Amino acid sequence: MNLVRKARAFTLVELLVVIGIIALLISILLPSLSKARIMAQQVACSSNLRQLGLAFIMYADDHKGMYPAANDPVQPGIWLWMGRGWRPLLEPYAQRSSSNPGVFFCPADTISADKYDSTSYAYSMSFYHSPEQINAMNTVASNYSDPQPPVAQKITSVKTPSSKILAGEWLSVHAVFPNDQGWFSQGGKRVFLFADNHAEVLDWRQIIPANDGGPNPNLTKDGVRGFDVH
Repeated sequence: MNLVRKARAFTLVELLVVIGIIALLISILLPSLSKARIMAQQVACSSNLRQLGLAFIMYADDHKGMYPAANDPVQPGIWLWMGRGWRPLLEPYAQRSSSNPGVFFCPADTISADKYDSTSYAYSMSFYHSPEQINAMNTVASNYSDPQPPVAQKITSVKTPSSKILAGEWLSVHAVFPNDQGWFSQGGKRVFLFADNHAEVLDWRQIIPANDGGPNPNLTKDGVRGFDVH
C-alpha cells in the first residue's frame, strides 16, 4: 500500500492571495526602507561636513586664526564660495584624492559628480568679506558679480557660532524639488555646517532671510556678526 500522499497544488485563488500579501508587505516596507536610506545619507553628509569643519579649524591655525580667503573669481566662472573654489585651500587638511572625492562629496548627490567635479558643498561668503561688505550686497547677482576685495574673518569674530552657517550642501539632495538653483532657492532641505562645527538638516523655511531676501548663507545680514537660524 502506497502511503506517500501527493502534494496538493495551489489553486489560482490561493496563489493570488499569496501575491496580494507579498505586495502589501512590500508597500508597507518600502517607505520605511526609503526613509532609512535618506537618513543614512544625511548622516554620511553630516559626517563629511563635520570633518570639513575640522579642516577649516586646522587651516585657521596655520593662517593666524583666519578663515580661507582669496580674490574672486578664483578661476574664470568659479567663485571662492563654490565647492571648486575653496576646495583647493582645504585639500591639505581633508580627505581627497584624484580618484576619491572624499569628504567634499555627498553620496546622495547625483548631480555634482559630473557638473561640479564631485564637490557637493558651498562655503559662506560671510567668512571672507567684512560685515559691511556683506550688507552692501542685496541681490542674488551679488554672489556672481561686482567682486569685492577679500577680507578674511577671524574665528573669534563669529558672534554666534552655533547659529552662523559656515558651509553646507549646495543642492537639496535629500528632498529633491524642481529647478533647484542651490541654497539661494526657496525649496528643499539641506545639511549645513555651523561655525561651532555642528551639522544640522534644515528646511529652507528655517533659514532667516538674508540681505537678498532668500535663504542664502552667503549674504547673511551682518555677515559673521549675524546668524542664519534662531
